[in-house]
Amino acid sequence: MTEKPTEMDTATRLSRNLGLLQAGATVTIDISTPAGQKAKFRTTFIGYLPKLYVLIQFPDSNKLGQFSQHLKQGTAITVRGLIEGHEGAVVAFVSTIKQTIQLPSRIMVLDFPQSVGLQNLRSAMRIDTNINAKVKIDETYWETTITDLSINGCQLSIVNGEKLVLSENKSIEITVEDKQGANNIKLKGEVCNLKQQTNGLSFGVKFSEQSNKSVSQLLLDTITSQD
Repeated sequence: MTEKPTEMDTATRLSRNLGLLQAGATVTIDISTPAGQKAKFRTTFIGYLPKLYVLIQFPDSNKLGQFSQHLKQGTAITVRGLIEGHEGAVVAFVSTIKQTIQLPSRIMVLDFPQSVGLQNLRSAMRIDTNINAKVKIDETYWETTITDLSINGCQLSIVNGEKLVLSENKSIEITVEDKQGANNIKLKGEVCNLKQQTNGLSFGVKFSEQSNKSVSQLLLDTITSQD
């Protein structure tokens, strides 16, 4: 006969999962207004006290705009963050703002979540995307679109790239600009699966291991933006 988990066991599992997020880790928070407007902001995970609360830094006030008025007691938010040392894994939970404090800095005190999910991005299927980016080939930058994305690679399309000379295994660097004006995401990789098109060039990219964390962040941003 299987015993039901006790309250202590459940709290321990929640704390263990939440503890995978290190203090100072970058997280993404999703908020919705009463009118149905949605927005996502990057901020910093501070820490937690088991069964009591979670501490999250307020996002940059310059980027919050009108959404700043909605970050108040009672507002529900979703928090997602990458697990340090486990690129491709994400911790996610839903909570409610319990209190906001101004000192020593602007901090959101969240209710301790009732569930904390773990998602392995490495097991995700390749997803279709439409991400504008720049790709550096030799010393020249080309405007490009990432048309699909996975943890291991992506497909790029360059319009008017007929004269571009590429070869298999050529090293390139992709830059995806952060929409909120913070840190751009840079991905290094090698060219594979070249396909000449009538109006340009399409080719695959195999990411290098050093880009694992950046790829995971881009996947996280892409997945959350499609929710």
